Amino acid sequence: MQRDLESQANALSKIQKDISKNHEVRKQFTIQVGENELVLKELELLNDGANVYKLIGPVLVKQDLAEAKANVKKRIEYISAELKRMDRALKDLEEKQNSKKESIIRLQQKMQAVQAKG
Repeated sequence: MQRDLESQANALSKIQKDISKNHEVRKQFTIQVGENELVLKELELLNDGANVYKLIGPVLVKQDLAEAKANVKKRIEYISAELKRMDRALKDLEEKQNSKKESIIRLQQKMQAVQAKG
């Protein structure tokens, strides 16, 4: 029973680390969405004939304004989809965490009952 409890505790610890990792990645994606939305707002302020440059490695390359807007919109869509995926994964991890906590509590109660009898 003690080994069961230890393995359950280890599994819970791993789930909690995964939840923490999920939060970190989610935070980065949220920041990226904010940055890209800001870029899109800036691009919307430009006139149609304005020059737009994209940094590719150490070089600034001229880019069509419509193409730049489309690229930023696609990036926002992709990151938003990743955020939704991360939310689903987080919900799943939290459910697993709650389940593990419950099974640990049940094991502890069994152990206490056995100790009380013996």
